Amino acid sequence: MTLDEFSRACPFPQLVEAVRVAAALAPLGRPRLEIVYCTQCRWLLRAAWMAQELLTTFEAELGEVALRPGTGGVFEVRLGEDVLWSRQAQGRFPELKELKQLVRDRVAPGRDLGHSDNK
Repeated sequence: MTLDEFSRACPFPQLVEAVRVAAALAPLGRPRLEIVYCTQCRWLLRAAWMAQELLTTFEAELGEVALRPGTGGVFEVRLGEDVLWSRQAQGRFPELKELKQLVRDRVAPGRDLGHSDNK
């Protein structure tokens, strides 16, 4: 899906803007995060919400957050070539707090996530 196609299909203007900003920063050498979601299961909104939250939290650390359609019940979060979360492997969706911690541990290990951190 191209950015223009996403812009036309996404009902969330703030998410579209966040994705546009991330796309503009991608050439700066920041890592690419990808969320692969099942279209048959209608998990686009879940993936888009998580993408928005991760872009908001890690706007300076991530170069791009991509949503990639898949099938067969897939829901994976990848940072570069590494799979941070797999619904198939873990047997459930990630809690946003867990996902933020996983991303933080890779892109900004010393960063405090406030209420999203384990205390």
